[in-house]
Amino acid sequence: MLFDKQTYINRRNELKQKIGNGIIVLFGNTNAPANYPNNAFMFRQDSSFLYYFGQNQEDLIGIIDVDNNKEYLLGNDVDIEDIIWTGFVPSIQDLADEVGVANTAPLKELKTILAPYLCGDKKNIHFLPPYRYDTMIELGDLLGIHPYKTREAASLSLIKAVVDMRSVKSDAEIAEIERAMAIGYKMHTTAMKLCKPGVTEKFIEGQIVGIAESYGAKVSFQSIVSMHGEIFHGTPSLRPLEAGRLMICDAGAETINNYCSDNTRTMPVSGKFTQKQRDIYSIVEACHDLVIEKSQPGMKWMDMHLDVCRLMTDRLKDLGLMRGNTEDAVQAGAHAMFLQHGLGHMMGMDVHDMEGLGQVYVGFDDEVRPSEQFGTNCLRCGRRVQPGFVLTDEPGIYFIPALIDKWKAEGMHKDFICYDKLEDYRDFGGIRLEDDILITPTGCRVLGEQIIPYHPDDVEAFMAEA
Repeated sequence: MLFDKQTYINRRNELKQKIGNGIIVLFGNTNAPANYPNNAFMFRQDSSFLYYFGQNQEDLIGIIDVDNNKEYLLGNDVDIEDIIWTGFVPSIQDLADEVGVANTAPLKELKTILAPYLCGDKKNIHFLPPYRYDTMIELGDLLGIHPYKTREAASLSLIKAVVDMRSVKSDAEIAEIERAMAIGYKMHTTAMKLCKPGVTEKFIEGQIVGIAESYGAKVSFQSIVSMHGEIFHGTPSLRPLEAGRLMICDAGAETINNYCSDNTRTMPVSGKFTQKQRDIYSIVEACHDLVIEKSQPGMKWMDMHLDVCRLMTDRLKDLGLMRGNTEDAVQAGAHAMFLQHGLGHMMGMDVHDMEGLGQVYVGFDDEVRPSEQFGTNCLRCGRRVQPGFVLTDEPGIYFIPALIDKWKAEGMHKDFICYDKLEDYRDFGGIRLEDDILITPTGCRVLGEQIIPYHPDDVEAFMAEA
């Protein structure tokens, strides 16, 4: 349990006020078998369950009966046959007492507790969209619907209430994210030290995963370590790094208390950027720094994204890769030849915070809706940001041969894209820089006591020292 008892009591009380009536059911996670029942993936508790009930143990369910002002923690106490394998495990009552929950019951009592609501209007049973199939099956059995229908049956009022609460991070949560950043710094600087011709992507990934697990719980997502930076989620291979290429490392840590970091750095395998690489890198660097300079509470993150696209377009025009009126090019979506994803995403207990609740509720609202335009449609957050929001700042420029060929053949944005010049960059790869920022009352600050080197001279100097 990360925070004090009163923190969880206060969170549940606030949630009751936001929901107003009915009963709230928050499912904790179970162990997930990898290839047979007793060989499971590393356990990870559901983030919303952790937020309101604080216990990082499998097979628990939290219930908040808003109508009767009662709370329950459901779970099964272990017996001696379990203890000889796992060691001492606190009783369900002990776990409930730690987070200020008065009532406990075994898991089989779930239907009994929910019975008054199952017999009446089932819309008063509030639950979040399930993302694990065992939870889908259990909910389907409870509600008498097909398990695949359970996501669309989730409570919209509960989704919005949880998003509203979890979006704004407390000082204690920020401190925990800072601890994740400190681990992330060790991971990324290790990757920079190891980035040399002949070293494999897989070896570097293995080293940084080991750092995450030795200082925290695990990596916050599957690490991206690749010379093919144009592939957003490129997985590391056993291919040795090649002189003259760039390597992207997109990786983060999750602390033992389940808060995350997420950073990306791009580095020259040879230790020095070529002039061509430096030219593109400097554009991404300028876009990254623009976000830090301009981010402030009350601004639409969609506007911040488009400001980055305008700056990128201007600078690409300077290199002869784009042409024409910048505003017209961005409005038309021509910049998406080079930036095909959004500027960033919310971050906290999930590296893409609360994405499982529905990105349209996390990153957007009635004022700002998702775009349908290619590239901008991948923006995960467009809404106005508030103090306490933690977001990633991650612009990039990518040269994707298949996209170049498709758009050129179709004559897409030929008034804005210089296809002849673009041919010289087909094998370039991609560059991305990513840091995590906290929106403050007056602007923003980059999280992490130590900033991973990212200015090109600093990257080269660090790699030379290593």
